[in-house]
Amino acid sequence: MRTLNTKEISDCVYRLARKAGVTLTPACHAALESAAAQETGAARFALETVLENERTAAREQMPVCQDTGMAVVLIELGQDVRLTGAPLKEAVDDGVRRAYADGCFRKSICDPLTRENTGDNTPAHLHLDMVAGENVRVTFLPKGFGSENMSRLVMLTPSQGRKGIVDTIVETVKIAGSRPCPPVCVGVGIGGAFDGCAFLAKKALTRDVGSANPREDVASIEREALEKINALNIGAQGFGGKVTALSVACEIAPTHIAGLPVAVNIQCHCVRCEKETL
Repeated sequence: MRTLNTKEISDCVYRLARKAGVTLTPACHAALESAAAQETGAARFALETVLENERTAAREQMPVCQDTGMAVVLIELGQDVRLTGAPLKEAVDDGVRRAYADGCFRKSICDPLTRENTGDNTPAHLHLDMVAGENVRVTFLPKGFGSENMSRLVMLTPSQGRKGIVDTIVETVKIAGSRPCPPVCVGVGIGGAFDGCAFLAKKALTRDVGSANPREDVASIEREALEKINALNIGAQGFGGKVTALSVACEIAPTHIAGLPVAVNIQCHCVRCEKETL
């Protein structure tokens, strides 16, 4: 049995949040460079501007996007770890609070009815998963809402099957158009229940851009959906072109015999996701 004070988790969240706020993931950077090489005209100019913005943000340690996002934190907690110190949720929020203050990141979290801002970008959206072992895996995903607002969850019928899944993914991106700052990354949840399906879509966005699901039948859905999305000609920032999406990532879970939930979580081109194992 390993003992871990939650202050270490708080400090980890702080480190990840500070880095994620100013840095795109390497896989996202590579995908954007590849997209720029494929485009011409306004679409290429938009992508080159995005890449220049990324370089400036990293050099100056300034936010890579003005929407520094809702703090989404995924923690895989080994069942052989005994936590001490402050409650886990308080520790996570403390890490977010300190990072957003020290990084001069925009605080965007408010009451949904009064719209009163909490002032420190908390509470974080925490997902906790118990796993085997003595390690704690922390993933930090700052999620901007220009893209989050374009997301959907659809309860398909089983008879709609694979075609219904692909059509839902493509239709969601088509409806979104230029609003989520394409080229987008698309996280997809397939199966589970209403709530679990949405989490699968969010979790899919923590994968490396361009990675494939290990199940071939799921990977084939990713490939087909990406091909059809990129045929929409929305293009970078809506200027038209070959690349409307950088990737489609699907996560899957068993569901009820009467249902086929599909969640589509849109992420803009600004993929910020950092991970650390304690």
